[in-house]
Amino acid sequence: MSEFKDWFNSVPFFTRYWLAATIILSVLGRFGIFNYYYFILDFNLIFYKFQIWRPITAVFYYPINPSTGFHFLINCYFLYSYSQRLESGMFAGKPADYLYMLLFNWLCCVLLGLFTGLPIIMDPMVLSVLYVWCQLNKDVIVSFWFGTRFKAMYLPWVLLAFNLIISGGGILDIMGILVGHLAFFLLFKYPQELGGPSLLTPPAFLKQIFPDTRYMGGFGTAPQERVPTRPGSTVLGGHNWGRGHALGGN
Repeated sequence: MSEFKDWFNSVPFFTRYWLAATIILSVLGRFGIFNYYYFILDFNLIFYKFQIWRPITAVFYYPINPSTGFHFLINCYFLYSYSQRLESGMFAGKPADYLYMLLFNWLCCVLLGLFTGLPIIMDPMVLSVLYVWCQLNKDVIVSFWFGTRFKAMYLPWVLLAFNLIISGGGILDIMGILVGHLAFFLLFKYPQELGGPSLLTPPAFLKQIFPDTRYMGGFGTAPQERVPTRPGSTVLGGHNWGRGHALGGN
């Protein structure tokens, strides 16, 4: 038990409680302790019955049954693996920045879920975080099933193709890719490469609650900021989308 506690406490803060809430809420629903219907998105119940907890529980709850159990475990693995790498890598020492990105991704997933009638949003939320890591570490070689290896930038699309073949789905993966791409664009590409304002900077009160700490990271680096030039000078350097350990889904 002490080993599990040590492992649990070693997981970065937001990843730790995101994973724990997902497992607990899904297990409670699986054994009928609570009616799963109270966990899912429902436009009418949210806006007309003021059941405002539903957008929160919809990201943590996943219906576990014999046909979805394996997919749930894969989702939990991706959540733990790639959220941990982002939180302890690119966002190391910046908990408010990571939380703000998670909140942005969550809000986008909720809006897409309400618009499309999607009752649960665990899949697109997890894939959106995975997509951001893959873009920051696009040249890192990751492993997939059956020993296949490829660059991280292709992993979200491989997962999309895999789900299209296996389950005939794909809409959840597309939603996650869209949300992850928007977050990556606003966080890194637009302000640092295109010279635009930083649109996903966390507000001051969030920085006060989760102040920056000493940098501890190493899984990836953001694109380099634009280098100011003087008349007659040239811009030197380029950008490095990411460096990291060769880790990935197995």
